[in-house]
Amino acid sequence: MHERSSVAELAKSLRDELNRYSVGGRLPSSRALVERYRVSPVTVSRALAQLVAEGLVVTRPGAGAYRAEPRADTGRTGDTSWQEVALSADGATEPAPRAVDAAGVLAALAVPATGVIDLSGGYLDAGLQPERAMGAALARAGRRPGVWSRPPVDGLPELRSWFAREIGAAVTAADVLITSGGQAALTTTLRALVAPGAPVLVESPTYPGTLAVARAAGLRPVPVPVDADGVRPDLLARAFQATGARVFYCQPLFQNPTGALLSPDRGREVVGIAHSFGAFVVEDDFARRLGHEDAGALPAPLAADDPNGVVVHVSSLTKATSPSLRIGALAARGPVRERLRAIQAVDSFFVPRPLQETAIELVGSPAWDRHLHAVSAELTARREALAGGVLHRLPELALPHIPSGGYHLWLRLPEDLPEPAVVAAALRAGVAVSAGRPHFGAEPPAGHLRLSFAGVTGRAQIAEAVRRLRTALDDVRS
Repeated sequence: MHERSSVAELAKSLRDELNRYSVGGRLPSSRALVERYRVSPVTVSRALAQLVAEGLVVTRPGAGAYRAEPRADTGRTGDTSWQEVALSADGATEPAPRAVDAAGVLAALAVPATGVIDLSGGYLDAGLQPERAMGAALARAGRRPGVWSRPPVDGLPELRSWFAREIGAAVTAADVLITSGGQAALTTTLRALVAPGAPVLVESPTYPGTLAVARAAGLRPVPVPVDADGVRPDLLARAFQATGARVFYCQPLFQNPTGALLSPDRGREVVGIAHSFGAFVVEDDFARRLGHEDAGALPAPLAADDPNGVVVHVSSLTKATSPSLRIGALAARGPVRERLRAIQAVDSFFVPRPLQETAIELVGSPAWDRHLHAVSAELTARREALAGGVLHRLPELALPHIPSGGYHLWLRLPEDLPEPAVVAAALRAGVAVSAGRPHFGAEPPAGHLRLSFAGVTGRAQIAEAVRRLRTALDDVRS
């Protein structure tokens, strides 16, 4: 984080000083910039690269960096208003609108401003990411023969086998497709299984990224309520009966956002209900590698005991490693696998081989298990710190369930604390939180907040975030 801040600050300083140099004038040498600004050579290199990308500077190998020619201003503003008609003209003939509401997704991907504590993100902070192990894996992968050659469309056999073993003995490498992360796998799956305009059943509340994918594809998300033990089977059966849906999307393990854990008995019931209606269950197993120290033995994936091919299993390495290690997998049996394979090939051809080779090197190294143990311990400590802070300093926020895995808490707001006002006040106080509304496919029953403890730097920052939230709540009520 400090390195990224240094790069941005140096780039700004150099940008501000460019007018001191004539066009074509040479900037100080990298060594001079290192001494002047007291930064590393890597920081100088990255800052100059940023200015090159902005067209402000050009570099000449062996000669240095120079101020670039200013870009010509054509004075043409154009008129793009015609696009409103073009983008909505098919609305009259489509069974469901394809408006893309990415607010929830973009909020999770946004980088908070300097000084704002991030309780809204969905990725591990830099201190928890296995950067050294990933760097070593990348270096070893780069030395593998044929690393830059075209990989199989389905993915490298070794990586497919690893994901299959992680799911369970009933799944083989032949059932697995490698994808560019979990989000890409969800997009492929919903496009493959649900026709535009058709309903898709989703947990309520659920992961906003799934709602965004469904709506972008012209699907109709139909919410099915969850309780402390996951989706309610009785309501799931009614939803299948009422809608004729052929797909149910769920997160059985440490559900996002509630943290609920679907019991094995209820899981079997869910799969049985879907099978009786001739429907698929899309199992998003995003948190499999994010169990806490007190989680105990985790339930097996639904796909591990599914001889009839009801379950399409989605998993990923990204959440437990880095947002840039976008490696995921789809597992499915029967004709549906071929449809998934065809759509992925049409969309993206294949996942880049160097990234797949890096993943193989990483999960096959001794550092992998050490990393997972370290993440489990730290997430446990952070959960305890955040839950304790909420219970003692924010007692008006209901915390019905403390999960034993994942990276977030789901809080219910009282009626006198409107959700939009709380989210805005929190940001003014210097802490970013996730609003509950984007997690619901229909009108929410109450206001909620989702607080993530993955992206903070540690327990001290959590304590400060809770203090700032206290200030925000008091501000809303004043």
